[in-house]
Amino acid sequence: MKILKYLLLLVLIVFIGGAIYLATLDGNYDIQRSKVINAPIGLVYNKVNDYKAWETWSPWLYKDPNTKLTYGDITSGSGASYSWESENEEVGAGRMETVDAVANESLNQQITFIEPWEQQSDIYWTFKPAEGGGTEVTWGLKGEMPFMARYMAAKMDEYVSPDYEKGLAKLDSVIQLDMKKYSIKVDGETTHSGGYYLYNTTSCKIDEMPDKMAEMMPKVGAYAMNNKITMAGPAFSLYHKWDQENNAVIFSCAVPVVDRVITERDSGIQTGMLKPFKALKTTLTGNYDNLAEAWTMAEKYIADNNLVEINGHPALEVYANDPMEYPNPADWVTEIYIPIK
Repeated sequence: MKILKYLLLLVLIVFIGGAIYLATLDGNYDIQRSKVINAPIGLVYNKVNDYKAWETWSPWLYKDPNTKLTYGDITSGSGASYSWESENEEVGAGRMETVDAVANESLNQQITFIEPWEQQSDIYWTFKPAEGGGTEVTWGLKGEMPFMARYMAAKMDEYVSPDYEKGLAKLDSVIQLDMKKYSIKVDGETTHSGGYYLYNTTSCKIDEMPDKMAEMMPKVGAYAMNNKITMAGPAFSLYHKWDQENNAVIFSCAVPVVDRVITERDSGIQTGMLKPFKALKTTLTGNYDNLAEAWTMAEKYIADNNLVEINGHPALEVYANDPMEYPNPADWVTEIYIPIK
């Protein structure tokens, strides 16, 4: 009996000692990893905000492609949710919900692990402009371990960080591939309706044109807005002369307007008018970097189909949607109109 008492006393001492040891440990954890992604904030934010997009970059779903996913009524923004279930112990089962979302700035989510153990943690994301361009995205996990599992808090960085680093790297690669997607379609012969427009004009070297256009186009739009002039459609460029051999171009940046506008002489903005004209239309969906290929395809179509371009009539590039509203360059739409007889 004395031996049994001693054993019980020993167990009690060990238990008390363990409890005292656990009481000295900090059960809180806060792990985060950051990465600079060369992409607009809106695009990076959208990839994280929408749970359906997680299928393309989540490090845990790559561990088990057969993971069963169940989405809530909404999948992005505050109140969005999804749950997962996997036979792979590294993936397990659980649920995630977005509790707060500030567009292009931050996300706060709550994750509940059900298997292989029960645990609830907070996930947080921040998005901010990176020095030198791109987006700095930070992915964090914080919470508190139950009393008996406090010893695991110090190991959480070791457990979680490798997956966070893999996830951010995969997020980066998926976004880069998404931005490179594009398509070109030669729509065929059509009639451009023409109309009045406000514009400014310059001549420069071809390789200087993007910077010139970025400087000129906002001035035309600002003039229309500041003078409360109604714009009749998307902005466009007119190409008056393109001299590849001498690396020279003369072009105008323009916005269509409903009626003829009398502009101030010192404003740097003029009014023009296009009569309706027959044209070959070609549509690029994707980054403006692919415009040269779109023009080449259009010119080839003209040659292959024995069409005749009209000399002296400007060709048009119409920017059918606003890049500020479409952060992914793969969604940008540009319509090319080459005047033909």
